[in-house]
Amino acid sequence: MSLNMFSLYPDIEPYQTHQILMETLENGQQHQIYMEECGNPHGLPIVFLHGGPGSGCRSQHRRYFDPDIYRIILFDQRGCGRSLPHGELENNSTQFLINDMETIRQSLNIDRWLIFGGSWGATLALCYAQQHPHNVLAMILRGVFLGRQQDIDWVYAEGGASRLFPDAWQNLVHHLPEADQQSPLESYYQQLTAVDELHQMAAAKLLQAWEGTIVTLRDHEYKPDPSHEIGPLAHSRIQLHFALNACFIADNPILDNIECIRTIPTMIIHGRYDIVCPMQQSWQLYQAWPEAELAIVPMAGHAAGEPALINALVKATRTMAKRLEPDNTSLA
Repeated sequence: MSLNMFSLYPDIEPYQTHQILMETLENGQQHQIYMEECGNPHGLPIVFLHGGPGSGCRSQHRRYFDPDIYRIILFDQRGCGRSLPHGELENNSTQFLINDMETIRQSLNIDRWLIFGGSWGATLALCYAQQHPHNVLAMILRGVFLGRQQDIDWVYAEGGASRLFPDAWQNLVHHLPEADQQSPLESYYQQLTAVDELHQMAAAKLLQAWEGTIVTLRDHEYKPDPSHEIGPLAHSRIQLHFALNACFIADNPILDNIECIRTIPTMIIHGRYDIVCPMQQSWQLYQAWPEAELAIVPMAGHAAGEPALINALVKATRTMAKRLEPDNTSLA
């Protein structure tokens, strides 16, 4: 690791995993939340919030944190990754995810923790912090997504990212009825929840291709995590479920509730050329919250696996650890 450029920490395995049983659903199944602990069991607790919604955690996500210093907590949000049932939409909303975070925090006997979230994970981090500000030590937010209708439309309606990637957009919508092509979410959701599984998978793969096209600035610099085996169907079902419900926060917009979190030390990191979550969203958050720190990464897009974003995020976790525990001399 050079003095000027930080890379991911070496691969690590969890020292403990959990499958947390939650409420019983109408069909008799239960939500089960997969959660793992890595790093130092006595270290600074930090919870990683993955994006999507619906994408799940993977091994690379453990590697943004010094395992000698941090107690690293990762969990797959409802219905995705190793949480069960896969793709379940009942009782799957922002409020349920916030409640799951509190269940995890309390089950681990953690008083206050840091939150690290990117994209949708940053949305969830902000919503959690606004409900439970006294449980949050600090936050590191990457590629902020504010979850407003305009932010959803940028990705999933004509006139946003489609203007930069008209070819990929055409691949996404050309087979739909003309009336659905400008705003294809509802049509895709119907396909993802159809009886025919082959029809579901075809729709999920088209959505994943669109999202995969716009996520990185420079494809040759992005190396996807080979352990990422989360199926596209559960991911897409959950993602559209949240998108069609305005992320379940339309009545409680993030920017209207900044006052209660202004004392939480927070670092915001955003790629200048982020096409999924345009940098304006972090900028607007920063304008409402000038006590936070905003770092704009010049040659980066949205994907946390891009080298410039890895550097910025690892630097942020090192800086935050040093601030919160000044005796971490190894981070000087």
